[in-house]
Amino acid sequence: MSSAPQIEARRPIGVNAKHLRWLLVVPLTIFFVVFFVVPVGLIFATSFNPQTIGQVSVTWDLTLENYVRFFSRSNYLMAAGRSVLLATLVSLITLVIAYPMAFVIAKTENAARNTVLLILVLAAMQLDMVIRIYGMMVILGDNGLINQMLAALGITDPDQPVQFMYNFLGVILGLVQFSLPFMILTLVGVIRGINPSLEEAARSLGATPRRTFLRVTLPASLPGILSGSLLVFALSISSYIVPALMGGFRVGVLPIHIFQQVAEGARFQFGATIAVILFLISAGAVTVYLRVGARHSGGLA
Repeated sequence: MSSAPQIEARRPIGVNAKHLRWLLVVPLTIFFVVFFVVPVGLIFATSFNPQTIGQVSVTWDLTLENYVRFFSRSNYLMAAGRSVLLATLVSLITLVIAYPMAFVIAKTENAARNTVLLILVLAAMQLDMVIRIYGMMVILGDNGLINQMLAALGITDPDQPVQFMYNFLGVILGLVQFSLPFMILTLVGVIRGINPSLEEAARSLGATPRRTFLRVTLPASLPGILSGSLLVFALSISSYIVPALMGGFRVGVLPIHIFQQVAEGARFQFGATIAVILFLISAGAVTVYLRVGARHSGGLA
């Protein structure tokens, strides 16, 4: 009895599957190096050059005078602290507002209702940021809808409207409105990924819905809370448009100082120094996030 001819498995000619996977990363790696590593490296190098008004090119003449100037001026130190405080407050406020909405979206099983809720969240992201901020200015201005309503109800004096604009409060409101969709979308994916059997097991053991949420759902959604908070923190601390429009350049944060040094004073070296410090603050926040996330997931003792 003749045996059936055996067909040998043919190996692909050229690169194997393992090498192909690495080749797929090459375009992203090139893009990352050209448009992130190189610009950031140039900014770092420029920050160590002596201040020369109007000069952009990097030189080999290195100095620390830009950093000495930054840390010896109280207004720049206050701007750094104000930026961190602003980003932290916006992250906390956004989390408190976004979590209930994300929880409702994640737990809504009706497809039509779920779609409507997601459209409400995504609708704001379809408009340009400047247009959204101008819309908030119409609502929150001295003659805006809110102040007109408060005056009509007799709560405030029409000649003394509530100052929602051009102050720290206005910047917070603008940043919360801007970052809210990012926080909601981050939380929705994590809450949906929580195994429903965990909540069912807690309820079967006699836990109330409130206790089940506090002891099971909320801890299980901690990765989404950390990721969303980090994203909002990074967006808030680096935002220029919102402090410029909602704060009217009266709220001195680091991005405002960078703009003033580069665009108004042509002091590229000192502007690069402020940008490096802003970058290091954001990198520090990422480091803290990674350590906290690893500790809660059992990665660190």
